[in-house]
This record gives sequence, C-alpha cells and structure tokens, in this order.
Amino acid sequence: MADMTIQELQDLIDGSNNIVFFGGAGVSTESGIKDFRSVDGLYHMKFKYPPETMLSHTFYVTHKEEFYEFYRDKLLECTCGENPAKPNAAHIALAKLEEKGKLKAVITQNIDGLHQAAGSKTVYELHGSVLRNYCEKCGKFFDAKYMYEQNGVPYCDACHGDVKPDVVLYEEGLDNTTMNNAVKAIRDADMLIIGGTSLVVYPAAGLIDYYRGKKLVLINRDATARDGVADYTIHGSIGEIFSQLEI
Repeated sequence: MADMTIQELQDLIDGSNNIVFFGGAGVSTESGIKDFRSVDGLYHMKFKYPPETMLSHTFYVTHKEEFYEFYRDKLLECTCGENPAKPNAAHIALAKLEEKGKLKAVITQNIDGLHQAAGSKTVYELHGSVLRNYCEKCGKFFDAKYMYEQNGVPYCDACHGDVKPDVVLYEEGLDNTTMNNAVKAIRDADMLIIGGTSLVVYPAAGLIDYYRGKKLVLINRDATARDGVADYTIHGSIGEIFSQLEI
C-alpha cells in the first residue's frame, strides 16, 4: 500500500468527528525519550540484567534497590532531570483536535504523561504513568519528583511502606477499566490513527482489531506487521507529519 499524502490525511481528519489516536513509544522519542526496541533503544544497551528483567514484577520484588536505580536513571531522568522532556508537535496537535471536539480519546502505551502536559484530557494510559506512585501499605499518593529525589527504595513518609510506581511491569496485567475504555473508544471511532508503534506488544497491539470503520491510518517511521490491514499508511516522523496539518 502506498503512503497517503498529508493532504489526504488532512481531508480524512476534516471529515471525521469521532477520532481516536492510539500511540506508542515513537510519539515520545521525538521529545527525547528513548524507546525500547529501536537501534539506540534500551534493549540494545548494556546493563547488568536485561531491561525486560529489571522492569519485571519479579525483579521489583526481589531486587528493589537495583530496580529503582534503573528506574530513576532510565525512566525518571527524562521527566524529572535537568532537561525534562516536553510535548512535541504530535502531542500538541492531538490536544488541539480534542479541544475542537474532533478527537475523542488518546490511547497510549507511553508512561511519561506528555499527552496530558500538552493539554489532552481523555487519555487512556495502558501501561500506567511514572507521574503516579502509591504506597503499597497505606495507598498514599506520591509524585514523580518525590520518587526521583529519594535514595534507594522510596518509602512512604506516613507509614514507611514501600512506594511503587503506577506502571505496568512485565508479568503484571493491564488495568481492566483502562482496557475496556480503550476498546469502547476504538469501537465507536469513525477514524482511528495509530502512530509511533510497531504493533508488536500485546495485548495492546490487539486493540486495532476492535476498529470497525474504514479510516484506519498507520503512521510510523518504519513499516509494521499490520500495514496490510490499514486503509492508509504514512511512513515518517510523526511529529513532522502532524506539524504539517492545519488544526
């Protein structure tokens, strides 16, 4: 399938009133946040343990000190460090589409909160968020800054319980309410835009199968295994593509 043009994408958006966007790591890499699977992603870096292991529930339980060392360095640094990531053109365009009433929901595999930072209101975070952290003992909430500034395992300042990120680790299931909301949004959509994801991580990647319309657009830097089921494809930088739209 040949790539669609920017004008064709513009026309589809202009003619739609119930758009849903489903995005992956590629949406945030243009804000400077590393993904996992690309050539310079976390999976290709050298660590004492594989990233999949360090971000697993088992590792969190059995190696908490090392879990938090990796978590702060690789997942919180880009949010709470000296040069925090900022929303890019894609995040901003999606927020504008929602403000105009055309975009009904953003479904994201990212955990960085950049969609909300750009102004999006209805965001279903399939894998949670580094911005939310809770004491495992009493449930008290802590923000990302608190987690970033602690040494070793972060403890609750109220009951001294361990504070855990509201992030879905390997071996943990996705939140049922979030998944159900995402499925309903996709089923009801008249246009589904999927961007910045290779569509290989399940069950999230399976959400594409709930779409019932005829305006399924895949935007990704590289080809995906699901390009063949899309009605339209665009290969390129998602930020550059969205920056060319009139919204």
